[in-house]
Amino acid sequence: MRHACAWLGVLLLSGPVAAEQVVNVGGVHFPPYVVKPEQPNASGLLLELLKALNAAQSGYRFVMVPSSLPRRFRDFQQGRIDLVLFENPAWDWQSIPHGAVDMGLEDAEVFVARVEPGREQSYFDSLQGKRLALYNGYHYAFADFNADQEFLQDSFNATLTYSHDSNLLMVLRRRADIALVTRSYIGDFLERNRAYAGQLLISDRVDQRYKHYALVRPQGPISPEHFAGLLEQLRRGGQLAEIFGPSRIAVRLSEAESTAEAAD
Repeated sequence: MRHACAWLGVLLLSGPVAAEQVVNVGGVHFPPYVVKPEQPNASGLLLELLKALNAAQSGYRFVMVPSSLPRRFRDFQQGRIDLVLFENPAWDWQSIPHGAVDMGLEDAEVFVARVEPGREQSYFDSLQGKRLALYNGYHYAFADFNADQEFLQDSFNATLTYSHDSNLLMVLRRRADIALVTRSYIGDFLERNRAYAGQLLISDRVDQRYKHYALVRPQGPISPEHFAGLLEQLRRGGQLAEIFGPSRIAVRLSEAESTAEAAD
Protein backbone atom coordinates (compact mmCIF):
# COMPACT_ATOMS: atom_id res chain seq x y z
CA MET A 1 0.00 0.00 0.00
CA ARG A 2 2.85 2.40 0.87
CA HIS A 3 4.47 1.67 -2.51
CA ALA A 4 1.19 2.25 -4.34
CA CYS A 5 0.69 5.62 -2.57
CA ALA A 6 4.25 6.62 -3.42
CA TRP A 7 3.72 5.90 -7.11
CA LEU A 8 0.42 7.78 -7.04
CA GLY A 9 2.23 10.80 -5.58
CA VAL A 10 4.83 10.66 -8.33
CA LEU A 11 2.12 10.59 -11.00
CA LEU A 12 0.29 13.53 -9.42
CA LEU A 13 3.46 15.58 -9.15
CA SER A 14 4.46 14.86 -12.73
CA GLY A 15 1.19 16.33 -14.01
CA PRO A 16 -0.93 15.24 -16.99
CA VAL A 17 0.54 13.68 -20.09
CA ALA A 18 1.41 16.42 -22.58
CA ALA A 19 -1.44 17.00 -25.04
CA GLU A 20 -0.89 17.33 -28.76
CA GLN A 21 -0.15 20.85 -29.95
CA VAL A 22 -2.63 22.42 -32.34
CA VAL A 23 -1.03 24.01 -35.40
CA ASN A 24 -3.35 26.38 -37.28
CA VAL A 25 -2.69 26.37 -41.02
CA GLY A 26 -4.01 29.16 -43.23
CA GLY A 27 -6.48 28.06 -45.88
CA VAL A 28 -6.73 30.43 -48.86
CA HIS A 29 -8.96 29.72 -51.86
CA PHE A 30 -6.39 28.65 -54.45
CA PRO A 31 -7.61 25.63 -56.45
CA PRO A 32 -6.58 22.86 -56.52
CA TYR A 33 -4.60 23.55 -53.32
CA VAL A 34 -7.62 24.85 -51.38
CA VAL A 35 -11.22 25.09 -52.57
CA LYS A 36 -13.68 27.24 -50.59
CA PRO A 37 -11.93 27.00 -47.19
CA GLU A 38 -14.76 28.79 -45.42
CA GLN A 39 -17.31 26.14 -46.43
CA PRO A 40 -18.07 22.92 -44.48
CA ASN A 41 -17.33 20.94 -47.65
CA ALA A 42 -13.92 22.59 -48.19
CA SER A 43 -11.54 20.46 -50.21
CA GLY A 44 -8.16 20.52 -51.91
CA LEU A 45 -4.60 19.33 -51.70
CA LEU A 46 -3.95 21.22 -48.46
CA LEU A 47 -6.52 19.16 -46.59
CA GLU A 48 -5.00 15.95 -47.96
CA LEU A 49 -1.57 17.13 -46.79
CA LEU A 50 -2.86 17.97 -43.30
CA LYS A 51 -4.50 14.56 -43.06
CA ALA A 52 -1.18 12.91 -43.95
CA LEU A 53 0.72 15.06 -41.44
CA ASN A 54 -1.72 14.15 -38.66
CA ALA A 55 -1.48 10.45 -39.51
CA ALA A 56 2.33 10.53 -39.50
CA GLN A 57 2.75 11.61 -35.85
CA SER A 58 0.87 12.27 -32.62
CA GLY A 59 2.57 15.36 -31.17
CA TYR A 60 0.78 17.90 -33.35
CA ARG A 61 -2.69 18.29 -34.80
CA PHE A 62 -2.73 20.35 -37.99
CA VAL A 63 -5.98 22.25 -38.52
CA MET A 64 -7.00 24.46 -41.44
CA VAL A 65 -8.17 27.97 -40.52
CA PRO A 66 -9.88 29.90 -43.35
CA SER A 67 -8.11 33.05 -44.48
CA SER A 68 -7.88 35.01 -47.73
CA LEU A 69 -5.25 36.11 -50.22
CA PRO A 70 -4.98 39.72 -48.94
CA ARG A 71 -5.48 38.80 -45.26
CA ARG A 72 -3.22 35.78 -44.85
CA PHE A 73 -0.06 37.64 -43.80
CA ARG A 74 -1.97 39.78 -41.30
CA ASP A 75 -3.50 36.64 -39.79
CA PHE A 76 -0.01 35.16 -39.64
CA GLN A 77 1.52 38.18 -37.90
CA GLN A 78 -1.37 38.39 -35.42
CA GLY A 79 -0.98 34.71 -34.46
CA ARG A 80 -4.33 33.57 -35.85
CA ILE A 81 -2.48 31.10 -38.05
CA ASP A 82 0.85 29.40 -37.42
CA LEU A 83 1.68 28.17 -40.92
CA VAL A 84 1.18 29.64 -44.38
CA LEU A 85 1.87 27.04 -47.05
CA PHE A 86 2.51 27.09 -50.81
CA GLU A 87 4.18 30.52 -50.79
CA ASN A 88 6.78 31.73 -53.29
CA PRO A 89 9.82 33.91 -52.48
CA ALA A 90 8.69 36.55 -55.01
CA TRP A 91 5.43 37.24 -53.18
CA ASP A 92 6.45 40.03 -50.78
CA TRP A 93 6.74 38.16 -47.47
CA GLN A 94 10.47 38.52 -46.87
CA SER A 95 10.01 41.49 -44.51
CA ILE A 96 7.57 39.56 -42.28
CA PRO A 97 9.15 37.77 -39.29
CA HIS A 98 9.03 34.09 -40.16
CA GLY A 99 10.90 30.85 -40.56
CA ALA A 100 10.95 29.58 -44.15
CA VAL A 101 10.80 25.90 -45.10
CA ASP A 102 11.33 24.74 -48.67
CA MET A 103 8.49 22.25 -49.17
CA GLY A 104 10.17 20.44 -52.05
CA LEU A 105 7.15 21.09 -54.31
CA GLU A 106 7.14 22.90 -57.65
CA ASP A 107 4.27 24.16 -59.79
CA ALA A 108 4.30 26.50 -62.80
CA GLU A 109 2.15 29.31 -64.18
CA VAL A 110 1.28 28.89 -67.87
CA PHE A 111 -0.54 30.87 -70.55
CA VAL A 112 -3.79 29.51 -71.93
CA ALA A 113 -5.56 30.58 -75.13
CA ARG A 114 -8.45 29.28 -77.21
CA VAL A 115 -7.59 26.81 -79.94
CA GLU A 116 -7.99 28.54 -83.30
CA PRO A 117 -7.04 27.44 -86.86
CA GLY A 118 -3.37 28.17 -87.46
CA ARG A 119 -2.69 29.22 -83.86
CA GLU A 120 0.52 27.70 -82.53
CA GLN A 121 2.90 28.09 -79.59
CA SER A 122 4.34 31.24 -81.17
CA TYR A 123 1.07 32.98 -80.19
CA PHE A 124 2.43 33.21 -76.64
CA ASP A 125 5.73 34.82 -77.64
CA SER A 126 4.34 38.35 -77.16
CA LEU A 127 1.51 39.72 -75.02
CA GLN A 128 1.40 42.97 -76.99
CA GLY A 129 -2.14 43.82 -78.12
CA LYS A 130 -3.71 40.83 -76.39
CA ARG A 131 -6.47 40.94 -73.77
CA LEU A 132 -5.42 39.18 -70.56
CA ALA A 133 -7.62 37.55 -67.92
CA LEU A 134 -5.80 37.57 -64.57
CA TYR A 135 -6.54 36.72 -60.96
CA ASN A 136 -6.78 39.85 -58.80
CA GLY A 137 -4.00 39.98 -56.21
CA TYR A 138 -1.69 37.49 -57.90
CA HIS A 139 1.92 38.32 -58.72
CA TYR A 140 2.99 37.56 -62.30
CA ALA A 141 6.55 37.36 -63.58
CA PHE A 142 5.72 39.01 -66.92
CA ALA A 143 4.62 42.08 -64.92
CA ASP A 144 7.71 42.05 -62.67
CA PHE A 145 5.49 40.73 -59.85
CA ASN A 146 3.61 44.02 -59.61
CA ALA A 147 0.09 43.03 -58.51
CA ASP A 148 -1.38 46.56 -58.60
CA GLN A 149 -4.74 46.42 -60.32
CA GLU A 150 -4.46 49.72 -62.19
CA PHE A 151 -0.94 48.89 -63.39
CA LEU A 152 -2.08 45.57 -64.86
CA GLN A 153 -5.15 47.09 -66.47
CA ASP A 154 -3.24 49.99 -68.03
CA SER A 155 -0.09 48.12 -69.05
CA PHE A 156 -1.51 44.78 -70.18
CA ASN A 157 -5.17 45.39 -71.05
CA ALA A 158 -6.03 43.02 -68.20
CA THR A 159 -9.38 42.05 -66.73
CA LEU A 160 -8.96 40.97 -63.11
CA THR A 161 -11.35 38.57 -61.40
CA TYR A 162 -11.44 36.34 -58.34
CA SER A 163 -12.08 33.14 -60.31
CA HIS A 164 -9.76 31.07 -62.50
CA ASP A 165 -12.83 29.35 -63.94
CA SER A 166 -14.22 32.73 -65.01
CA ASN A 167 -10.92 33.65 -66.64
CA LEU A 168 -10.78 30.43 -68.63
CA LEU A 169 -14.42 30.79 -69.67
CA MET A 170 -13.65 34.33 -70.88
CA VAL A 171 -10.99 32.83 -73.14
CA LEU A 172 -13.33 30.11 -74.39
CA ARG A 173 -16.02 32.73 -75.14
CA ARG A 174 -13.49 35.05 -76.84
CA ARG A 175 -13.90 37.78 -74.23
CA ALA A 176 -10.18 37.50 -73.45
CA ASP A 177 -7.26 36.24 -75.51
CA ILE A 178 -5.05 34.73 -72.81
CA ALA A 179 -5.54 33.61 -69.21
CA LEU A 180 -2.78 32.66 -66.80
CA VAL A 181 -3.29 29.70 -64.50
CA THR A 182 -1.11 27.16 -62.77
CA ARG A 183 -0.40 23.90 -64.55
CA SER A 184 -2.10 22.12 -61.65
CA TYR A 185 -5.24 24.22 -62.08
CA ILE A 186 -5.72 23.73 -65.82
CA GLY A 187 -5.59 19.98 -65.27
CA ASP A 188 -8.22 20.25 -62.55
CA PHE A 189 -10.41 22.49 -64.74
CA LEU A 190 -10.34 20.11 -67.70
CA GLU A 191 -11.08 17.17 -65.42
CA ARG A 192 -14.19 18.98 -64.16
CA ASN A 193 -15.18 20.29 -67.61
CA ARG A 194 -14.44 17.51 -70.06
CA ALA A 195 -16.62 19.14 -72.71
CA TYR A 196 -13.83 21.71 -73.19
CA ALA A 197 -11.15 19.12 -73.96
CA GLY A 198 -9.28 20.10 -77.12
CA GLN A 199 -10.54 23.71 -77.01
CA LEU A 200 -7.68 25.22 -75.00
CA LEU A 201 -4.10 25.76 -76.14
CA ILE A 202 -1.67 25.55 -73.20
CA SER A 203 1.68 27.27 -73.55
CA ASP A 204 5.03 25.59 -73.39
CA ARG A 205 6.18 29.02 -72.22
CA VAL A 206 6.20 29.27 -68.43
CA ASP A 207 5.54 32.62 -66.78
CA GLN A 208 7.06 31.49 -63.48
CA ARG A 209 7.90 28.36 -61.58
CA TYR A 210 6.65 28.12 -58.03
CA LYS A 211 9.04 26.63 -55.53
CA HIS A 212 6.59 26.29 -52.72
CA TYR A 213 7.70 27.39 -49.26
CA ALA A 214 6.05 27.19 -45.86
CA LEU A 215 6.14 30.22 -43.57
CA VAL A 216 6.39 29.22 -39.91
CA ARG A 217 5.36 31.71 -37.23
CA PRO A 218 8.09 32.65 -34.74
CA GLN A 219 7.25 31.39 -31.23
CA GLY A 220 4.54 29.23 -32.77
CA PRO A 221 3.77 25.67 -31.66
CA ILE A 222 6.11 24.05 -34.22
CA SER A 223 9.61 24.99 -35.31
CA PRO A 224 10.73 25.26 -38.95
CA GLU A 225 13.16 22.38 -38.37
CA HIS A 226 10.47 20.08 -37.00
CA PHE A 227 8.03 20.91 -39.79
CA ALA A 228 10.74 20.34 -42.40
CA GLY A 229 11.41 16.95 -40.81
CA LEU A 230 7.74 15.96 -41.08
CA LEU A 231 7.64 16.94 -44.76
CA GLU A 232 10.78 14.93 -45.40
CA GLN A 233 9.16 11.95 -43.68
CA LEU A 234 6.18 12.23 -46.04
CA ARG A 235 8.42 12.68 -49.06
CA ARG A 236 10.48 9.57 -48.29
CA GLY A 237 7.33 7.60 -47.52
CA GLY A 238 5.78 8.50 -50.89
CA GLN A 239 2.80 10.39 -49.46
CA LEU A 240 3.80 13.72 -51.07
CA ALA A 241 3.96 12.07 -54.50
CA GLU A 242 0.56 10.43 -53.94
CA ILE A 243 -1.03 13.76 -52.98
CA PHE A 244 0.58 16.14 -55.46
CA GLY A 245 1.67 13.97 -58.38
CA PRO A 246 -1.79 13.62 -59.99
CA SER A 247 -2.02 17.44 -60.16
CA ARG A 248 1.29 17.68 -62.07
CA ILE A 249 3.02 19.29 -59.10
CA ALA A 250 6.62 18.14 -59.04
CA VAL A 251 7.89 16.57 -55.82
CA ARG A 252 11.61 17.24 -55.60
CA LEU A 253 14.37 17.46 -53.04
CA SER A 254 14.33 20.62 -50.97
CA GLU A 255 17.34 22.93 -51.32
CA ALA A 256 18.72 21.74 -47.98
CA GLU A 257 18.35 18.09 -48.97
CA SER A 258 19.94 18.72 -52.37
CA THR A 259 22.92 20.34 -50.69
CA ALA A 260 23.25 17.47 -48.24
CA GLU A 261 23.12 14.83 -50.98
CA ALA A 262 25.69 16.72 -53.06
CA ALA A 263 28.02 16.82 -50.05
CA ASP A 264 27.70 13.05 -49.63
